[in-house]
Amino acid sequence: MSAGSATYPTESRPAPVRREPVIPNGVLGMLIFIFTEVMFFSGLISAHAIVKAQQAGVMWPPYGQPRLPAQETALNSLALLVSGVVLVLTWFAFRREQNSARIPLLLSILLGCIFVGFQGVEWVALLAEGLTMQSSAYGGFFYLIVGSHALHAVGALAALIWAFTRLDREELTAHQLATVSAFWYFVVLVWPILYWKVYL
Repeated sequence: MSAGSATYPTESRPAPVRREPVIPNGVLGMLIFIFTEVMFFSGLISAHAIVKAQQAGVMWPPYGQPRLPAQETALNSLALLVSGVVLVLTWFAFRREQNSARIPLLLSILLGCIFVGFQGVEWVALLAEGLTMQSSAYGGFFYLIVGSHALHAVGALAALIWAFTRLDREELTAHQLATVSAFWYFVVLVWPILYWKVYL
């Protein structure tokens, strides 16, 4: 046997142990997305504040433009905030027993739909009163900021509905619920800031 063909025993190494990530990939991706959206809304609010400050001494909202329904929207905002609280309860129920999370998750979705629905009714009324994106900077910022939030709310509701269908089929994982919940929490928590800056 030649030296080149000699074989040597190889050590058998154990398969590497796959460690669970500190933050699940889906949740981490959603947190990165939320961070970019925080920057987006910060830019919108900053632009709104600058334009409003430039109107110092001038009527705001401009003459002939309807005032935003702050009181009615405050009541509607309560539905959104309660939806966020119920979603927290959904998480605890899911960790305890998955089937017990169905009702609170469905309730959270319904409250979110109520919020979005009443926002739509508000928009129809304001458009009828002459508030449009072209009518003034006041109207433009209103529809841009609140409309952007509405798009996020609809997207987050779609994610919650997706989670509910998977939960109904007993296919929803804790990581999936955490991912869609993070999106909805962002929608819920950013709204009071937008309400304060735009409506008040």
